[in-house]
Amino acid sequence: MTYAIEPLPPLNIQETKPILRKLALAHRQLAELKGIAIAIPNQSILIETLALQEAKYSSAIENIITTQDAMFKQQVLGDVVSDPAAKEVSQYSDALKFGFELVRRNQLLSLNHILEIHTRLVPASQGIRKLPGTQLINPATREVVYTPPQDYETVRRLMDNLVKYLNEPEIHEIDPLIKMAIIHYQFESIHPFYDGNGRVGRIINVLYLVLSDLLRLPILYLSRYIIRNKNEYYTLLRTLPETGNWEPWVLYMLDAVEQTSKETIVLVNKIRELMFQYKHDIREQLPKIYSQDLINNLFKHPYTKIEFVMRDLKVTRKTASKYLSALSDTGFLQKAKIGTSNYYINEPLFDLFSKDSHPDQNGDEVVTTTGE
Repeated sequence: MTYAIEPLPPLNIQETKPILRKLALAHRQLAELKGIAIAIPNQSILIETLALQEAKYSSAIENIITTQDAMFKQQVLGDVVSDPAAKEVSQYSDALKFGFELVRRNQLLSLNHILEIHTRLVPASQGIRKLPGTQLINPATREVVYTPPQDYETVRRLMDNLVKYLNEPEIHEIDPLIKMAIIHYQFESIHPFYDGNGRVGRIINVLYLVLSDLLRLPILYLSRYIIRNKNEYYTLLRTLPETGNWEPWVLYMLDAVEQTSKETIVLVNKIRELMFQYKHDIREQLPKIYSQDLINNLFKHPYTKIEFVMRDLKVTRKTASKYLSALSDTGFLQKAKIGTSNYYINEPLFDLFSKDSHPDQNGDEVVTTTGE
């Protein structure tokens, strides 16, 4: 089906009683997550680890499936280990972190910024679609479920309108979480790229929360909720233009914020507790090598290696090797090897991410004739 996409703001959206009740719950959990994240001594730890989790789940929605182990190995041993899916997840993580720096530095998210983010996610990007032919297809039935705008001028006009709406709050005085739901729906409806639309749209979700000061860090991985409720996600995207009823879609996105915030709060608290435990135990058992920089290195990523310790602690290769051997000998790290390359695993940290790391692949995904 083809629907005429109206420019934003939408004229028929209302803050109904169910939406207002859900807004209160979502804001409460999001505010708690924001406060807890600030309490982590080195916040880059959360950016590195949780951005990678969002990358994994968001990619899985598009059937780009990898394991925690392959994903972490790609980050540490990408020159040794080749895993196409893990590489795509790594690119997503880089694109999310790049977008976060753009938003933090510029206090806006321009169309050029979105294009730059897309290029980092899809290195062969051709930018905004210029050729007709893109359709969203149900892979099981081969039925065309949606045809986005086909001509470049329309796509560009709608994207310019979307970016203006995203950056100028006065255009639509409505709660920013509702606005996030509207922005995500509009971006997916425009479908501006040949490939990577779903993933870029979900990156924009997190960046908009940062831009609206609802989060300080891009650590909310909404994609975990979406992949668990994948069928409903695509059904709501498809049926909203038919019904004109925004409430089910907004409630879905608000529930995603609430539930994902709760789960992320639990995870951040566990990371913080584990950091403090390592800090105490290493300082007690290995006082000669203890430093906060070392703790940061061990929690910036579940896997580390000599080169990372050299870089982060500014020590020689011999000293870095000595530190890692001591940590391995005392059980803080587990030494592993691929070919001639050694790496060291913070297993308790790895286990935090590995639990429940195989989300349900239920629901009918929608693919396009030219890519996601």
